[in-house]
Amino acid sequence: MLADLAGGHADRTWDKRIRELVRPDVLILDDFAMRQLSAAQADDLYELVSERQGRSLIITSNRAPSDWYPLFPNPVVAESLLDRLINTSHQVIMNGPSYRPNKRPKNPTDKSK
Repeated sequence: MLADLAGGHADRTWDKRIRELVRPDVLILDDFAMRQLSAAQADDLYELVSERQGRSLIITSNRAPSDWYPLFPNPVVAESLLDRLINTSHQVIMNGPSYRPNKRPKNPTDKSK
């Protein structure tokens, strides 16, 4: 998603791309905060969240929201963006093992299962 917006800066389609992401009733950001954002990515994300104000946004992350702040190069953008995300959200905290091993295809030669 952020790569799509970055490409929009290069080919001058950023406005069109951001409108496409603002339009859906629900937008899902999966695996949010996996790695540090560049300044441009953080600014793009801020614009997206600001434009979607009042619309549904679902964020999944393996990090606690308090751990998101250091991933932003500009603390002012981080504070403003995360204030919008965290203070207007319903948080569902899930603890426990990953479900992915249960979804792994079974090995037909494994007789132990």
